[in-house]
Amino acid sequence: MVTEQPSLRPRKPPVPFEQGLTRHWLGGAAVPTHIANAVNLLFPAGERFFVRSVARYADRIDDPALRAQMKAFFGQESHHAKAHERFFELLRGQGYAIDGFLRAYEKVAYDGIERLCSHELRLSVTAALEHYTAILAEDALQGGTLDLAHPTARALLLWHAAEEIEHKTVAFDVLKTVNPSYALRLLGFAVATITLSMFWLAALLVLLVQEIPRRDEPGERLPFHRPRSIVKGVFLRGIREYVRRDFHPSQNDNLHLARAYLAGIGAA
Repeated sequence: MVTEQPSLRPRKPPVPFEQGLTRHWLGGAAVPTHIANAVNLLFPAGERFFVRSVARYADRIDDPALRAQMKAFFGQESHHAKAHERFFELLRGQGYAIDGFLRAYEKVAYDGIERLCSHELRLSVTAALEHYTAILAEDALQGGTLDLAHPTARALLLWHAAEEIEHKTVAFDVLKTVNPSYALRLLGFAVATITLSMFWLAALLVLLVQEIPRRDEPGERLPFHRPRSIVKGVFLRGIREYVRRDFHPSQNDNLHLARAYLAGIGAA
């Protein structure tokens, strides 16, 4: 199958973080805000893992087009990681204790699980997680989930989403070149699904617990906005698509969403 290969280039985030961020920046509601904050906590270390996993096989890729895409992929993911670490500073400034979780997450995920996996399995996990991030990105760009978001968070997440869609095929194509085994692809997908859901839920609980008012502090009644189902919209969709033997990320026709957004901010 011939797939379209978009021209990739790293871009700096189009948002001045000095503008700050409201505490419940997604529709004024704690739960949807922290569902998004929780996955944001996973991004910087996760994206550096993606780069390590793909870069390991740079010398195995002969296709010049894919090599160029890999180089741009590394640049984009590096910018994403740095931008989300600046986002962490905004959360700390709002009083959220996130550093204990971040230390535990990195110790378990990267000092532990990553070291137990072979290099090929790490690449397979990366390809699977890139599929999940592309689904999240598509929803952000067309699903309206960020319509009520604070401008700072919305700009950061939509920029990130557009670039995730742009490079959604890179890790998968490297995996197919290195080892096209369907069993390896499924094993990596299983590890990715379990770890993403586990760490996302753990981060969410860490944040939500901090919304419980102390006995000597008045509690703020916050509006509750029912979030879209992460289980159905992300995980079940991701599983249904990825387990097909003939699956390729380019089969999800969403590249036009990224291009339209990037053109709209003058970054196409």
